[in-house]
Amino acid sequence: MNVHELLLTEQARLVKGFEEYDGAGCFRVSEWTRSELGGGRACVLEGGRVFERAGVNVSLVHGREVPATIAQTFPGTKGRPYVATGISMVTHPLNPYAPAMHANFRYFAVEGAPWWFGGGCDLTPMYGFAEDAVHFHRTLQTWCGPRYEEWKRACDDYFTIAHRGEMRGIGGVFFDRLAEEGPGGFERCLALVEAGLATIFPAYLPILDRRVRMPYGGRQREWQLARRGRYVEFNLVYDRGTRFGLQTRGNIEAILMSMPPLARWGFELVPEPGSPESEVADFLKPRDWASPAGLATT
Repeated sequence: MNVHELLLTEQARLVKGFEEYDGAGCFRVSEWTRSELGGGRACVLEGGRVFERAGVNVSLVHGREVPATIAQTFPGTKGRPYVATGISMVTHPLNPYAPAMHANFRYFAVEGAPWWFGGGCDLTPMYGFAEDAVHFHRTLQTWCGPRYEEWKRACDDYFTIAHRGEMRGIGGVFFDRLAEEGPGGFERCLALVEAGLATIFPAYLPILDRRVRMPYGGRQREWQLARRGRYVEFNLVYDRGTRFGLQTRGNIEAILMSMPPLARWGFELVPEPGSPESEVADFLKPRDWASPAGLATT
């Protein structure tokens, strides 16, 4: 099974699992193609019982010259033909106490240059719950093993909204340029990616189990929409995947699937001191959640 076939298989598994968990919504499937670019399959659920929006996309694209974002990030690739395949998923639950989750895994090969894998998972809560953060990070640590500390630092650095001076959420893990030369190197890297995809449900669904039935009202909903606004800011200003998709003139609907269906921006929006909303700020900075002291530090 090649990388693209694996990602299509995983897409079907994730769609089925999220659909079953939601219990009411169904994913809509949209196939897309672009001449001299490639194509993909976008699966989107909207208006569900649990998920206000959830999406799982797979694409396979190619081009005569790598996009500017790749050339800037990977020296020596400018002007070279490329092929790339990837899977990206995002969930935006309806309940404000349930966090959004994002994950993506990708494979990139440039003609005359090495291949590599990239990807990761991260969690974006609207309200802070230490036990959720600890569970998420410890589950990812089990998957990543000795790579966890490095990949966590990379995630903390990457998913930062610099103009706000805060992280998008509680982070997770993020990696790029994953490659091993020599016999079996490609297979080992692919197996690590496959294990990462298998970690999505164990890392996320137990958190949803704790949060999706919590009662909430208008105040919590308004705060959720405001925090979603920060999510949008990151995606449009900093996210490499979004920029790559726009630069390659891919399917715009699939690229912007990661956006929440509703968001808001308030002028000088400052939560009341001592409120649950104000406590979220303590979660939006690097923390050693996987350590034994993870729960005790909150």
